[in-house]
Amino acid sequence: MVVVVVVVVVLVLVLVVVLMVVLMVVLMVVLVVVVLMLVVLVVVLVLVVVLILMLLVLVVLVVVLVLVVLVVVLVVVLVVLMPVVVVLVVVLMLMLVVLVVVLVVFWW
Repeated sequence: MVVVVVVVVVLVLVLVVVLMVVLMVVLMVVLVVVVLMLVVLVVVLVLVVVLILMLLVLVVLVVVLVLVVLVVVLVVVLVVLMPVVVVLVVVLMLMLVVLVVVLVVFWW
């Protein structure tokens, strides 16, 4: 009878120890999985931030490029059109002078 009780107590103790070891292993696996998930999350967040920064840099570059192109086009237009504008103004002044001369001649 005593032998049976001792065997049962030893078996229960062994079972409890095995269960505790299994529980510890499961907890360690869960901990490792959680840590890995956190690492993956941090890496994904860093990648997203880097991507957003790259997009911002790209947008800034595009805006600067558009501004430079606009300034160049404006300068070219001014350089090309200034002689045309000067010629037009001179022609208009000459037309005005001719008109005034014609009016004065006809008036007299």
